[in-house]
Amino acid sequence: MPETSFLVLLLVIIIALVFDYINGFNDSANAIATCVSTRALSISSAVIMAAVLNFIGAMISTKVASTIGQGIVEPNDITQVVVLAGIGGAIIWSLITWYFAIPSSSTHALIGGLIGSSVAHVGFSSLHWVGIKAILLSLLLSPIVGIVISFWLMILLLWISRNFMPDKLNKNFRKLQVVSAAFVAFSHGTADAQKSMGVITMALVSYGAIETFYVPWLVVISCAIAMALGTAIGGWRIIKTVGKDFVKLQPIHGFCVQTSTAGVVLAASAFGLPTSTTHIITSSILGVGLTKRLSAINWKIAQNILLAWVLTIPASSIVAFLLYAMIHAILTKIFS
Repeated sequence: MPETSFLVLLLVIIIALVFDYINGFNDSANAIATCVSTRALSISSAVIMAAVLNFIGAMISTKVASTIGQGIVEPNDITQVVVLAGIGGAIIWSLITWYFAIPSSSTHALIGGLIGSSVAHVGFSSLHWVGIKAILLSLLLSPIVGIVISFWLMILLLWISRNFMPDKLNKNFRKLQVVSAAFVAFSHGTADAQKSMGVITMALVSYGAIETFYVPWLVVISCAIAMALGTAIGGWRIIKTVGKDFVKLQPIHGFCVQTSTAGVVLAASAFGLPTSTTHIITSSILGVGLTKRLSAINWKIAQNILLAWVLTIPASSIVAFLLYAMIHAILTKIFS
């Protein structure tokens, strides 16, 4: 029934914006955790800066949104319920990992959710394997690139600053760290806000509100605002895990981590490839930690992060598969 389809569309839009809000809430640590841990900025100042720059970054491009909307599932196989179950599965998994203070990837969760709900609807034939392969390759390689870049950038910075007194060095890099944190917040907006834009646009195309896949300006603004609001609230539990417990950081280390992260995220976004800002920044922290000594890294937290990395796509796929079956059964019973 058309009215049913419209109600599901509204529900998809609301949940997608909630997902964006949770993404901003959960990922606020990505831009500011190291900045806070080295006392370059207070938590309140850092959160405000991150929220504003997340919003600006989200308004810049929609390339990643197009990849999410067209590169995972065959467009003809997309229905309102597929989108609803996919994003629902992603939200449930993100909340589970947030509860346990594990920096998981909402990008992985959304991709897994869309895969699971699509398979539940049509089967594996609905999946766009070429697009999924490119996305998974990007998600796999970007943290590795983050480790390599942060490691060698840290080596370079240590060599350049080898004759500086520690007090002067910390003072200078605290200032530079504010700039690099802003860089991360901006890059986060160019990547992560795009996911909900892609999901909402998928739903609009499925409903027939728009004929071809393009992201309407109202969708762009709505998602940007939702992410900025989520960031403004802040995920303090994740900030503590990433910024303090994983590796003990000084301002020079924080600057290196943030610069490496922002560079990788922006480069991927320029090609329309989705990345996990969470995983890139934690891998960059790992790269910096490796320049100190192996014992400088809290390997238990590293193992938890790796575990979430491996589990997220299959776990969110299963959740979305079950959620699709449940929603489909409920709607069939109500409107049969």
